[in-house]
Amino acid sequence: MIEDHLRLSIAALEKAATDPGFLKTAQTVSQIIADSYRQGGKVLIAGNGGSAADAQHIAAEFVSRYRFDRPPLPAIALTTDTSVLTAIGNDYGYEQVFERQIRGLGRKGDVFIAISTSGRSPNILAALKAAREIGVVTVGFTGAGDSAKAMRVSSDFLLIVPVADTPLIQQIHMTVAHAIIETVEKDYFPCQKNRSAQAAK
Repeated sequence: MIEDHLRLSIAALEKAATDPGFLKTAQTVSQIIADSYRQGGKVLIAGNGGSAADAQHIAAEFVSRYRFDRPPLPAIALTTDTSVLTAIGNDYGYEQVFERQIRGLGRKGDVFIAISTSGRSPNILAALKAAREIGVVTVGFTGAGDSAKAMRVSSDFLLIVPVADTPLIQQIHMTVAHAIIETVEKDYFPCQKNRSAQAAK
């Protein structure tokens, strides 16, 4: 069982690593985020369940550090404030828990990363629509097949993992997120990157 799972993971990662469309979108998303930071923007991230954990992981890497010491980058996971989540869920319904936060925290030029392995999560779709309406750049993370259809409508950039199995989609979402963070870090802080490399010698 364990060996089978690991082999499936390797195969899925290889499929993503050789998918030109997937790689091009990931590179574009990296550039969009770096450009947003240069213009004083921030990154907002949301997801449900395991994808909520991924949202928090991504925010932590931007705000703290990834490969080397550098100034923090502004990123907010919309999944962490239980008072906000329960207030919105109670007063407006669970479908609005991210949409209300996007409208309150998002500004034109920010980037919103919406993570949904199914591509059909109502609260994610509502947040994408709200972000598009207020001028926030929308990035969708999802999987292959029909899951991409609903998110495509409101995503400026849609990163589609070329597999349809939920656990494998989640694994690749975090792997490509790390690659995007590293690319942004090196692009936005070339001087810190060089200093860290010299210090390691």
